[in-house]
Amino acid sequence: MNLRGWLLASAVSVLAVAATVPCSAATQAVNKQNNTAFLSDIHGAKALEWVRAQNNKTTSELEKDKRYQEFYDKTLSVLQAPDRLPSPDFFAGGIWNFWQDAQHPHGIWRAATLESYLSSDPSWQTKIDFDALSKQDHKNWVFQGTSCLNPADEKCLIALSDGGEDAVTLREFNTKTGQFVKENGFEFSRSKQNATWLDDNTILLARDWDGKGTDLTASGYPFVVKKVERGQSPAQAQEVYRGQPSDISVETLALTDGQGHRLVLVSRRVTFFEVRFAVLDGNTLHWLSIPEKADVQGLLNGRLIFSVNEDWKREGLPTIPAGSVVSVDPENTVQSAEIVFTPSATQAVEDIGVTKSAVLISFLDNVRGRAARFKTAGAGKPWQSEQLNLPDMASVHVAATSTQSDEAFVSVESYIKPRELWLVQGEEKTRQVKAAPARFNASDLETEQLWATSTDGVKVPYFIVHRRNMPMNGQNPTLMTAYGGFQVSYTPVYAPETGLLWLERGGVYVVANIRGGGEFGPKWHEVARKSGRMKAYDDFAAVGKDLIHRGITSTEHLGIRGRSNGGLLAGAEMVQHPDLWKAVIIGVPLLDMEHFETMSAGASWVGEYGSMSVPSEAEFLRKISPLQSLKADVTYPVPFIFTSTSDDRVGPVHARRFAEKLQSMGKKFYYYEDIQGGHSGTVNAPEVAQERALEFVYLSQFLMDQP
Repeated sequence: MNLRGWLLASAVSVLAVAATVPCSAATQAVNKQNNTAFLSDIHGAKALEWVRAQNNKTTSELEKDKRYQEFYDKTLSVLQAPDRLPSPDFFAGGIWNFWQDAQHPHGIWRAATLESYLSSDPSWQTKIDFDALSKQDHKNWVFQGTSCLNPADEKCLIALSDGGEDAVTLREFNTKTGQFVKENGFEFSRSKQNATWLDDNTILLARDWDGKGTDLTASGYPFVVKKVERGQSPAQAQEVYRGQPSDISVETLALTDGQGHRLVLVSRRVTFFEVRFAVLDGNTLHWLSIPEKADVQGLLNGRLIFSVNEDWKREGLPTIPAGSVVSVDPENTVQSAEIVFTPSATQAVEDIGVTKSAVLISFLDNVRGRAARFKTAGAGKPWQSEQLNLPDMASVHVAATSTQSDEAFVSVESYIKPRELWLVQGEEKTRQVKAAPARFNASDLETEQLWATSTDGVKVPYFIVHRRNMPMNGQNPTLMTAYGGFQVSYTPVYAPETGLLWLERGGVYVVANIRGGGEFGPKWHEVARKSGRMKAYDDFAAVGKDLIHRGITSTEHLGIRGRSNGGLLAGAEMVQHPDLWKAVIIGVPLLDMEHFETMSAGASWVGEYGSMSVPSEAEFLRKISPLQSLKADVTYPVPFIFTSTSDDRVGPVHARRFAEKLQSMGKKFYYYEDIQGGHSGTVNAPEVAQERALEFVYLSQFLMDQP
């Protein structure tokens, strides 16, 4: 998975351990002044003693609530339900799936035939049991994905994370034998790293080669790619490409198509959003003339498929608009470019998948999911499209595609309707083939899309899920959330714990599609980058005020939640509008924006947030930084802050400093730090159930129990 995928997958997701990243002199001075230096020693004894004391304080209070055990049991039940919908992946000639349940909290990787998978009771064959592997290795292994030699997918490197951090160990696995390759097999020790197979016996690998951080960027990611032959030691590996320490990262990937073409690429991520791609031909790199703000998606008929996040201005040729999906000949990118799809002003591309003869695109239209299949009509001719007939008011995602056939799965879900899988199969009619069972009673629930007016007059959409005939008396307990960053769209998701613990109990759930996200394409994101980020915060506050103006809720019954960049949003809203919210949940957050660049992987997000080295950006970061904005004489909502010790992306220090400062001011807060989980959160169902139960007890006490 690439760096952007790391960050967005959670939505996320995005190599040294966070504890080893040095603090700047300014950060050290702040630590010394506030006597909080020990909190930066992430796994230090004193820091963990502080964490356990805070955890104990939070759990001892919230777990006393009679609702806690019920909430925990219900959440654990749905997380481990045996009739959950298994997510498919076209792989190694069949359908593969990663599965966790009560017997396998670490999970199993398993396979079935397509025919069997489509049946009501698939016949699965377990390939890797990660619980057994963890026990054998005395590790807390978390499966973080694979890199395999396509199209056969027989030879793979399995990424294993100890406790859920982004740094992984890579081990060779043979999908045909179902065994790790022990004799002369590839194995690469723990690092933030990425690997691509060149052939049966050769790997392209980017990692921390000497283990001392020499080959890591300021963001903590590798920038040196080497070619490793089977049987070689790392010292014998041949260097292929060396980026710059100032880059974000250097990564590799290989693309194949159904016609037998294969393209190996090296990507140099100069900033979080700007990437330069080169084709590797033998030992020679040929840099592609495509926009730097582009995402490579696949290969079709030997042509590269990618999306552009900026206008592609080509001398003497028509400009290709930002947000478009494009097809090019890798040997002549500018002249050969063909537009596959250009979204309208109300649309934005979500997912792109490539099959043997088509490009499958899911997109938003006024934040409502759509999907279409695109086929080439021949060189120089417009691509032909066929929109798929799918449900409305839902999220639509390309779940899995096969380059060896024209089969694909599309997933559809909404806030009140469980996930469905639809099979796209050649010229046949797209049909629903699987549906998850309902986990909560939605018979009296409905979803609306409403619009609020932001400070600058821009209309901002939001979804609201509530009971039919909801009284407009301002007394409805309401939980509101958003993300608003990195061009990530926040679309409907069926969340059983939210349904069971909130909606069924009369709560209202709101998702705001604020600027900074990707709901209306690159421009919706671009306007809220860096010093424009206040637009995202203003949008969020505008939605909150709109809910109150409509009589849906009031400040006494309105709570907010956000995680990661959304955690920064929640923290900013808490300090900017302390009188607007009654409850604030701040998850795995950035909160110290004056020092984020020197904390964990923070340097990689300068393209999103700005830099303290730029005076105008520094002034804005100081202004909006939640940690530095806390004031002793202001009454804030009592927040619930959660984070993870092993989060080596954002890191737990942001949350720790925020909580400690509240503590120093004598202000009440709840703090919970999962000592095992990484940035994506807790690593097994019981831990997830505990954290969710604590959250909803907190929300119930502050929003539902109020008079």
